[in-house]
Amino acid sequence: MTRFSIIAGRSLLCRIVFGSLTCCAVVLPGLAQGPAKTLLVGVDRRSVTSLNGDWHYLVDQPPAKGLYTAAGKVRDNGYGLNTHPNINSGPHNEEYDFATAPTLKVPGDWNTQDPTLFRYEGVVWYERDFDFQPVPNTRAYLHIGAANYKSFVWVNQKRICDHEGGFTPFDCEVTSALKPGANFVVIAVDSTREVDGIPSVGIDWFNYGGLTRDVSLVTLPTRFIDDYDIHLKHESTFSSSNANTLAGYVHVEGAAEGTAVTLRIPEAGVNTTLKTDADGRASFEVKAANLQLWSPETPKLYKVELVSGDDRLADDIGFRDIRVDGTRILLNGKSIFLQGANAHAEAPYRTGRACTDEDVKNIFAFLKDLNANFVRLAHYPHDERMERTADREGIMVWSEIPLWQHISFEKPEVYAKATYMLNEMIRRDRNKASVIFWSVSNETPNNPARTQFLTNLANEARRLDPTRLVTSALIGPHVKGNEAVQDDPLADALDVVGQNEYIGWYERRPEDADNVKWTLPNKPILISEFGAEAKQGVHGGIDQRWAEEQQVNVYEHQFVMINKIPQVRGLVPWVLMDFRSPTRNIPKLQDGFNRKGLISEDGKKKQAFFLFQKTYKERSVGKE
Repeated sequence: MTRFSIIAGRSLLCRIVFGSLTCCAVVLPGLAQGPAKTLLVGVDRRSVTSLNGDWHYLVDQPPAKGLYTAAGKVRDNGYGLNTHPNINSGPHNEEYDFATAPTLKVPGDWNTQDPTLFRYEGVVWYERDFDFQPVPNTRAYLHIGAANYKSFVWVNQKRICDHEGGFTPFDCEVTSALKPGANFVVIAVDSTREVDGIPSVGIDWFNYGGLTRDVSLVTLPTRFIDDYDIHLKHESTFSSSNANTLAGYVHVEGAAEGTAVTLRIPEAGVNTTLKTDADGRASFEVKAANLQLWSPETPKLYKVELVSGDDRLADDIGFRDIRVDGTRILLNGKSIFLQGANAHAEAPYRTGRACTDEDVKNIFAFLKDLNANFVRLAHYPHDERMERTADREGIMVWSEIPLWQHISFEKPEVYAKATYMLNEMIRRDRNKASVIFWSVSNETPNNPARTQFLTNLANEARRLDPTRLVTSALIGPHVKGNEAVQDDPLADALDVVGQNEYIGWYERRPEDADNVKWTLPNKPILISEFGAEAKQGVHGGIDQRWAEEQQVNVYEHQFVMINKIPQVRGLVPWVLMDFRSPTRNIPKLQDGFNRKGLISEDGKKKQAFFLFQKTYKERSVGKE
């Protein structure tokens, strides 16, 4: 094979190499066999036909008989055909009509658009009509930025592709299904949580369903650039005086061996012609002139131009080096301390899934006001707009796949799904300088099956991208006396260890943190979650639960403890902004929101926000 591809309904249990594929396939439950899919890189840098806007929708109430047969197979004779059955003479119980159905905005979740669907988890059918004029010698793809959780796509009554995973993009080739003039697409999205899903059934965030990111139609030449990796060459040691070699590859789908690819970076003095190998891949190493490296202080991006035949694509890419040295994290050879926050993809002010330019602008305005240089995008890949903005704004990023707690780590088919999602995340964002960590999990149970699963996944991340660091957020241990010993063997597989702890909220009193002695791995440590809940506007003493003053008190004692841990190289409080969670149901205090935010869901800053703002400005906690 000559591209990153899977068979719909199958995932890969072993290595995926861009240019060749050596693996066995396993069938993902609930997904049918179907045509191969490809994943296009840089779609947001191409001229596309947007299919965002109003889509007609129908709700398929459980057990979703419109989508699934009694045996759980996907029906190809149901709503996907969009047949406009005659409601006066058609068979009873088969009456439906997208043309007269209400509409939902895409991108967006259905939960916050239709009050009757606020807590709905199940299948919703989307339909949109569009015009299309085929162009000779081109191929057309339907690009879906993300849809939670399973998706089934029909175009003009033809089943095109399926996808599992709620937070990464996928592309369905629709060339043969399209016709001149009027066309339609039907997408069934199933947000049902499953025991063997990723994430699984127990999540502490709102399960927003729907077409939650951009949908577009991408028209490409028959031979086109579908993937590229352009980065500063990762040498065994870093020297700023020699940091001028760029390396990577460009892959051209459908290319014969020897196909020319032009790589130009005018500002860096790069203008070279590459040749593809038999798999369509053109690898390179090239010297750049006077390269300015990307950093939070100078987030320099270069215009990178790629041309092959009739296809051309331009991207904005920064170049930097990230590595560890003992317990230090080095960016471009210099020690750094990460001052940031966790963030869910919750839209400020309006709530719902963050998916617009305005949502992202608001989130980064909060981070910049906080004096942050880092953000952990929890607990799943966020909208690509987030990394693009981080690149421009100089905010370093932790990107994570949603392996969180209740995962079936003992099942090979679940590992296959995780490998696939990791590939999707890395493939989409490997050219984003802001992304410095790939995270393989959050708060997983310490047992041999989990450790082997995640160790293998960490090694897969390194194989796919050896230029970045691999991390995970560990949970526990509980404090015994004044001792806390972190002996989770998963730490051995990580470059940087994330430590979640909630002393002063879930255990002990805030002041107990002052005397806790931590034994942690001799690696860079991030305090990747810590904090307490407070309802914005609730005030009282420092020991009054839910008061802003108590939240500050918890953090102040945390700072005393953290300053005694020599390996700590970053602070990542939980969480930047209050976010919806179905498990947080104390009336008048939570009302369905996790209240650990430094900012309320409607954008009001709590006292803890200003504590971190001052701490980060003064750099008074932690050391580089």
